[in-house]
Amino acid sequence: MSVLLGYLIVVAIWSTTPLAIKWSGEGSGFLFGVSSRMLIGLLVCVVIMSLLRRVLPMDKHARLTYVAGSLAVYAAMLSVYWGAQFIPSGLVSVVFGLTPVLTGIFASLWLREHALTPVKILGLLLSLAGLVLIFEISLDLSITAAYGVAGVFVGVIFHSLSTVWIKRIGSDISAMAMTTGCLMLSVPMFLTTWWIFDGAMPMEVPERTGSAIIYLGIVGSVIGYLMFFYVLKNTTATQVGLIPLITPVLALLLGTQLNNEIITANIWTGTALVMFGLSVFQWGHVVWRRRKNASAQKQAVELE
Repeated sequence: MSVLLGYLIVVAIWSTTPLAIKWSGEGSGFLFGVSSRMLIGLLVCVVIMSLLRRVLPMDKHARLTYVAGSLAVYAAMLSVYWGAQFIPSGLVSVVFGLTPVLTGIFASLWLREHALTPVKILGLLLSLAGLVLIFEISLDLSITAAYGVAGVFVGVIFHSLSTVWIKRIGSDISAMAMTTGCLMLSVPMFLTTWWIFDGAMPMEVPERTGSAIIYLGIVGSVIGYLMFFYVLKNTTATQVGLIPLITPVLALLLGTQLNNEIITANIWTGTALVMFGLSVFQWGHVVWRRRKNASAQKQAVELE
């Protein structure tokens, strides 16, 4: 498979996932939707591992990696699914676009690998300003919409913490094994949560809801994760960093066209501010360094 095709698949999956999350909870409840999705994903992973005759690593570092990964699968997804009930699907993608920023902050604090330079802090503040604007607009619309933004943001925190924790562990296991191990830990927790807080099988699952659950279970939970790791391995960090800038806009457009979601001009403004802040956080230091070098070269020429 070409890297470009893999890249486009990741963008397509990440853009459609928020809307599928929204649809998967219709008529059956968000707990049933997320639990069914993860169960399907686990079954698919087990089948693939069996066909490939792969053995799931169970050494100390691997087990710890599964625990760290389940923070993203269980805690993050539970928060996102809960919050997605109250806000347009596109906003889920916008708020989740803050993941690289929070991951960078946690990495600088926990791994000491990325310094929070003034330019990165500026990008952080711009992104947070956009999030605050979106939150205030949601609060004006309804208190439940504000809850939705807050819930998805909590999911971003869990996902970012999980990413840095996995990096800190440093276990050299495949993406397939990591996905399978994380789902093995997370699925029982999802089913237990569903049983405690709901526990009732829906009398009827609407066709759109069922299709969304299957899509998320197979494509979102398995193919999307594997494609992301494939792209990450074969492209630069800069190219991967473009994905969170592309998908929120596409997700907002899909929500308006396919789910009749109303996105106000102020929400678009907040979204643009979040995306601009993310751009500054990701690449602002590169632009600053180039301008600084260009200025130094100009001064050197003038001195000659």
